[in-house]
Amino acid sequence: MVKKIVPAAALVVAAALALSACGGSDNDSKKPVADVSMQTKTQAATVLDQPFTKPDLVLTNTHGKKYDLRKETKGKPTLIYFGYTNCPDVCPLIMSNIAIAKKALPKADQDDLRVVFVTTDPERDTPASLGSWLKAQDPSFVGLTGDFPAIQAGARQIGIGISPPKKEKDGTIVSMHGSQVIAFSPKTDKGYVLYSEDTTPDDYTKDLPKIVKGENP
Repeated sequence: MVKKIVPAAALVVAAALALSACGGSDNDSKKPVADVSMQTKTQAATVLDQPFTKPDLVLTNTHGKKYDLRKETKGKPTLIYFGYTNCPDVCPLIMSNIAIAKKALPKADQDDLRVVFVTTDPERDTPASLGSWLKAQDPSFVGLTGDFPAIQAGARQIGIGISPPKKEKDGTIVSMHGSQVIAFSPKTDKGYVLYSEDTTPDDYTKDLPKIVKGENP
């Protein structure tokens, strides 16, 4: 698999700008706000030379309980993604791709892997609705919701930009958010690897065994 090592500082700028519009009523609304990319279409993983620190987020999980992201995922291989359940395309596709790849792991590695989905639309994504949506993807996936400012601040800590959901003229609610998946090592709890929305199930299937071990693809 082809990989590229890039400075984390440059990646923060790119990730913050490359917001995807999910739920728009026309094709233009689904394009990135800015065409900023750190990798070509043949690259699945971008390995950071300066890893991200795991976001300092304390939110509510799908059981209505407080969930401290750093505490609950400490020492565990972790994939973090920010999206929302009413997204018609990118979000369910990414989560489905990860779910498919996860099933290819040995049972022990499946149990060890943490996949965390943080909503960018907390007003509509209640713990119950978020839990129902994620259960269809993989019952083990962790869903988090809470106050939007806290979620937005947490996303910024790993270079992901999100904007408050807004209603279009046709009544459609659009959530603009970065579509990157960040992989965190169980050895250091640092995020060394970034995946774009173009990452396929095969890409994740090849990489997850290494991610689980704390190795870069």
